[in-house]
Amino acid sequence: METDPDLLAFGQAVKQLRLARDLSQEELAHRSGLHRNYIGGIERGERNVGVKAVFALARGLGCAPRDFFSA
Repeated sequence: METDPDLLAFGQAVKQLRLARDLSQEELAHRSGLHRNYIGGIERGERNVGVKAVFALARGLGCAPRDFFSA
């Protein structure tokens, strides 16, 4: 399965922000109300994330949604 470069870039931005805050995928999942497997899929570029999930991730990371697109 080929990974979409846009999804991969988004997932890498999420991972960078998560690691900068010293959070595990499990902790980010807890903070954002998303499943930890879903977080892993996002970071690997396997998930096409909806708008509500973008806002949930931003809340969980304590950042603005735009930060995913400028990283």
